[in-house]
Amino acid sequence: MVNRPDPPEAWVRRVRDLLAGFPQCREEDAWTGVRWRVRGSTVAHLFGGEDQLFRITFRADPDEVIAFRHMGPPYFRVGGNAVGLVLEESTDWEELAELLTDSYCIQAPQRLAALVERPGGAPSPRAGRDAADG
Repeated sequence: MVNRPDPPEAWVRRVRDLLAGFPQCREEDAWTGVRWRVRGSTVAHLFGGEDQLFRITFRADPDEVIAFRHMGPPYFRVGGNAVGLVLEESTDWEELAELLTDSYCIQAPQRLAALVERPGGAPSPRAGRDAADG
């Protein structure tokens, strides 16, 4: 059986610091690595793979899922609206912060997503969608 490495603590801390500020976003151990969830929906999952590379998965709008698929590495499509990124020393953490903010706003109920300041002042991707869930 191949070993899956634990993600570097510095990377876990960076993701933790970002997502801890979002309403009701909770960190928990996952089947491998660490995940962050809001009301039972996964916002992000950070883990080491059998190939010894580190990945983070998150949610994206359908148009962005298509764009990530066409961009190729370091991005990859997981399925549905889940997308992944292979993390490296050269990872753009500002861009990742924007992607994780979007992921939270997609997964959170609209009333919680509305409390999050979006990069560039963009509206929540769920604006106008699930008004009854709040």
